Amino acid sequence: MKAVVLQSGFGLDNIAVVERPEPTPQTGQILVRLRAASLNYRDLLIAKGLYNPKLALPRILGSDGAGEVVAVGAGVSRWQVGDRVAGCFMPLWQDGPISEAVTKVTLGSERDGTFAEYLAIEETAVVRIPEHLSFAEAATLPCAAVTAWNALVEAQTGPGTTVLLQGTGGVSIFALQFAKALGAKVLITSSSDAKLARAMQLGADATTNYTTNPDWDKWARQQTEGRGVDVVVEVGGAGTLERSLKAVRTGGHVALIGILAGAGNFNPLLVLMKAVRLQGVFVGSRAMFEAMNRLIADHQLRPVIDKTFPLTQAPAALHHLESGSHFGKVVLTM
Repeated sequence: MKAVVLQSGFGLDNIAVVERPEPTPQTGQILVRLRAASLNYRDLLIAKGLYNPKLALPRILGSDGAGEVVAVGAGVSRWQVGDRVAGCFMPLWQDGPISEAVTKVTLGSERDGTFAEYLAIEETAVVRIPEHLSFAEAATLPCAAVTAWNALVEAQTGPGTTVLLQGTGGVSIFALQFAKALGAKVLITSSSDAKLARAMQLGADATTNYTTNPDWDKWARQQTEGRGVDVVVEVGGAGTLERSLKAVRTGGHVALIGILAGAGNFNPLLVLMKAVRLQGVFVGSRAMFEAMNRLIADHQLRPVIDKTFPLTQAPAALHHLESGSHFGKVVLTM
């Protein structure tokens, strides 16, 4: 089978499409013929050695993928050949709160990942794909979508709440779609007016360009009559966290997800004085994935795909992701 492998060292130049043996499902495993996989910023960090500098190489990259079951190992009862499935980011996290044990096994890092034509995985580590979604659409869900879902549900997002989103990458666009489906008001920032216009088409209630309006925290408070937003989905990290804390209401919730804005100063005094709940969100469990899929099916939501590349052009896809020009998700097809 073809696979996208980070070979003997870190750096995008060390990624190659190679031939690997097709895996065989062991007891309790299924073999999935992957039809699509999606990229995450994490894949860039892994390739550059910034995510896990001690990563064992070579490694097949990718955490997100979808396809059909083509074989089952001994003892498998949940799935049959032909079932359409997507894999879980953390194969061991079934339900309940996160634990150190489940975080130590993730696809594309501790284990070979989804940028390949086949994947052998535990039968408990996949979910059924909503019927209305294509494989390419379903492949966008395991990391970015589940992360956005976890962040919003933990923050008790619903009617009467206001959510502030940053940028128009995968997590933020999923959070926009989910928050609107949950009945919330959504504010969103971007450096591109064209992307903000697309966000409005997806249901955003108000937008601002953070390059022409760098005081977007004040703008967010103005949109809430000075009260502050209920929830911030924070994908920038230290570089934007202080403004997020100023934008959120007293007693509000900041879901810390990404580090896209790089380094910055962080004064914890705002967390204290405003009694803000600051929570790190590290994707989610299989149970969260299944609950999210029920909402996707009920509302007939469709993931936003920016661009697709064939598997053999994975390096070009990673460079496209790195450029930051995308709106929504970047997908590989097999």
